[in-house]
Amino acid sequence: MDALLVANGTVLTLGAHSRVLANHDVLCRDGVIERIAPRGTIDAQGARVLDASRRVVMPGFINAHTHLYSTFARGITGLRSSTSFREVLEHLWWRLDRALALEDCGLSALVAMTDAVRHGTTTLIDHHASPSAVRGSLDVIASAAMRVGVRACLCYEVSDRDGERVAGEGIEENSRFVRRCQVEGGDRLRALFGLHASFTVSDATLASVAEAGKRLGAGFHVHAAEAASDQEHAVRVFGARVIERFRAFDVLGPRTIAAHCVHVDDREMEVLAATGTTVIHNPQSNMNNAVGAADVRRLQRHGVLVGLGTDAMTENMLEELRAALWLRHLTQADPSAGFADTVSLLLANNAAIANRHWQGRLGEVREGALADLVVIDYDPPTPLEEGNLGGHVVFGLSQAAVDATIVGGRVLMAGRRLELDLDEAELAAHARERARALWERL
Repeated sequence: MDALLVANGTVLTLGAHSRVLANHDVLCRDGVIERIAPRGTIDAQGARVLDASRRVVMPGFINAHTHLYSTFARGITGLRSSTSFREVLEHLWWRLDRALALEDCGLSALVAMTDAVRHGTTTLIDHHASPSAVRGSLDVIASAAMRVGVRACLCYEVSDRDGERVAGEGIEENSRFVRRCQVEGGDRLRALFGLHASFTVSDATLASVAEAGKRLGAGFHVHAAEAASDQEHAVRVFGARVIERFRAFDVLGPRTIAAHCVHVDDREMEVLAATGTTVIHNPQSNMNNAVGAADVRRLQRHGVLVGLGTDAMTENMLEELRAALWLRHLTQADPSAGFADTVSLLLANNAAIANRHWQGRLGEVREGALADLVVIDYDPPTPLEEGNLGGHVVFGLSQAAVDATIVGGRVLMAGRRLELDLDEAELAAHARERARALWERL
């Protein structure tokens, strides 16, 4: 692989000992960061040079929970209005995912991933559903990821809402893709075993999923207590709260992601912490669906590792971070509440979560780390130092343009122009054509 020198930037290393390194060069070779040194001190003869002068260089962003298949919902009209979370699912999402064909799965992923690149998001942990096109769906999404060049951790959400046959296909699709990634995932693809949510999964299906996932050594990715109705259903039908039910079936653990956890109690938080299960906060989605706000402060006090996802509301992680901070201030009625803790969801915790699957090599600009970088057009008007990094991220970098996105030392975008083997106008036109046909099927 050709070498790449990102030259003369202000490097935000992040990591356990985060530093701000002004006027530094970063040399990338063979997919990793080989050296970081003051400007002009690295002999990088033959390397491609990206000028990062008056720009910030930092680790690429990680989206810890998204739904790439939701791309074609953008602008959709004519659906019944919804007055509850269950109706949002029934009127929109479950109708849309049933209408997806394999081509739609790949195309929607391709559009969303290119959007991620434009916003400096280099790793995506996705949760997929396409009940009419289960078999091979994870392969077409993986192909999109390889074509764009991002890292992706994929799963298929198993559910009983479309019947026993489709649930069985979902279990097999997860199993097959986990095996594929174990053999040929390289440093780009990872797999989890997907579940929709407690209220759409019977005990029999949950047992089958748990057995299959454990046999393969896989973690799980599930929606948990997103709405109060999920807890009400679990208690009424299964006699246990959502997290307790998942623990009973042994699907919790350090490699498992529980998205949302808006309506969990202290006992459930203790279980999440004791099992090492990670929770992903999705503030914009929770506000949009009017389901409430996760108590991130309490989860963290219980020792739960909480990360940040978008639930497909955006691929712009800095936008989601700002939403998380404003929501925390509002719910705690305190304009100073949780600034550092909230910023850490994106800048530290998402890396810790992803590194459970990528062997500790993401989310930091250091020698030996995977060379996933974002270059942001930001020349700070005030001093930028280790002690005020969070303030610059929330109020400065979030409003600046991403100039370059790099994954594994490969430049995916530079000078705000994509360097991908695809025609953006053709992609957009094809997506519009497929979206219109999908809407008609609805």
